[in-house]
Amino acid sequence: MEKRYGLVTAIAMVIGNVIGSGVFVKGGKVLSLTGGDLMQAVLVAAIVGLICIICSLVFAELGARCGKVNGIVDYADNALGSGYAYYVGWFMATVYYPSMSSIVAFFAAVFTLRLFGVNALDFANGTISTEAVGLGAGYLIMSYGINAISPKLAGKMQVSMTVIKLVPLLLMGIVGTIVGLSNGSTAAVLNEGAMRTASGGGKLSGMLSAITAFAFSYEGWIIATSINGELKNARRNLPIALITGSVVCTAIYCLYLFSMSAVGSTEAIIATWPLGESLPELVFSAVFGKLAGKFVYLFVTISCLGTLNGFVMGSCRGMYAISSRGEGPKPEFFGEVDSQNGFVIKSSLIGLMMGGFWYTWNCLLWMKGPDFMGGLHDNMWIGWEPDEICVVNLYAMYIPMFAVLMVKARDLNFFKRFIMPGLGILCCLFMVFCCYIGKGYKQIIGYLVFLAFVMLIGKLLRGKIRTAENVRYM
Repeated sequence: MEKRYGLVTAIAMVIGNVIGSGVFVKGGKVLSLTGGDLMQAVLVAAIVGLICIICSLVFAELGARCGKVNGIVDYADNALGSGYAYYVGWFMATVYYPSMSSIVAFFAAVFTLRLFGVNALDFANGTISTEAVGLGAGYLIMSYGINAISPKLAGKMQVSMTVIKLVPLLLMGIVGTIVGLSNGSTAAVLNEGAMRTASGGGKLSGMLSAITAFAFSYEGWIIATSINGELKNARRNLPIALITGSVVCTAIYCLYLFSMSAVGSTEAIIATWPLGESLPELVFSAVFGKLAGKFVYLFVTISCLGTLNGFVMGSCRGMYAISSRGEGPKPEFFGEVDSQNGFVIKSSLIGLMMGGFWYTWNCLLWMKGPDFMGGLHDNMWIGWEPDEICVVNLYAMYIPMFAVLMVKARDLNFFKRFIMPGLGILCCLFMVFCCYIGKGYKQIIGYLVFLAFVMLIGKLLRGKIRTAENVRYM
């Protein structure tokens, strides 16, 4: 496809994909899981951010070694061959991209309705409003439509939305921290957290669960690799974008979580859980007044739509990444690039269909599951949260790629060949461990059974064709 994107778009894609609904909705959950200890909550953000930065450094090296159709699928191909690349691509196209797109679309609808004073969720009964379901579906369809019809417009939107979404986070991070330190609110929250920890709060298992939960807030940086084949000077620009974006997001997240102390009450923050859609209003009202508390939802909605746009950018290219290698269902059909707009319309339609499936799954199953009251969500075998558990699944898929880099990349120095990939593997294993501790064996097994079924379908549809031009570069 056309080399349509530059370095600015790539950096905006990393930051724009990462910063979305997660930081706004997971704050209460993280603080609750860490026993009300604010500094532990900030530490959780720093730990997940460090993992993100380390993995970005490894992928930056992988990105500098090849540049073809779709970054992560290319890297899997180079490292372990076409078989592993196919199943990574199949997972991305059918599970990761569309499930993440659907949940962010729903969050965007929740925050939009909150802007107009409409509560989209009923925690007492574990139900969601029809307005939220309908608006979220509309956002999802609109985003796929824009990306399929005008990919250049989608790229420009990603840059502009990234700039807009940074405004409230930086404003709250800086002003909120100053206000909290000056009026004693921060000291009160820190003292309360220390007392909770001393009395037995903030257990290690809670912190590990918080790491799993907050991983969702960082997810999305890997999607920048999906435009690898459309990025100008990809071998130079993609590594820069991955590293720059990861560092910026980590710094902003830590600052924002710390600034929540301006609220002056740990209990008030924790009370916004289980979803946390009221947390932005609480935090911004404490610093800027009630009007700002309401108006912030406009920025949060734009933030969510920017993240949605980034996930959909990856989802539209998902089936194409498989088909361009001559594999999967009807590769000559789904791998076709439209002559009018130079984009993969048919692959985008598959992405939309999968997004619709996951949107239905989220609304019918997950929204009535373990973190709400009653319903199917109480069944831990099927009540796993797609937005968290599939993120950890992706980290597990990184491990073989990092290991092969250590074995094959003999041209690299000791640090790049062994230290960085080794740290990356440890980070990925740590994320898997946190997920097991935080979710429990029932959710893990239930998800793995579902994943095995999805992969079986992928195996049956794989086919035997492979284009001669797709050779390994490592």
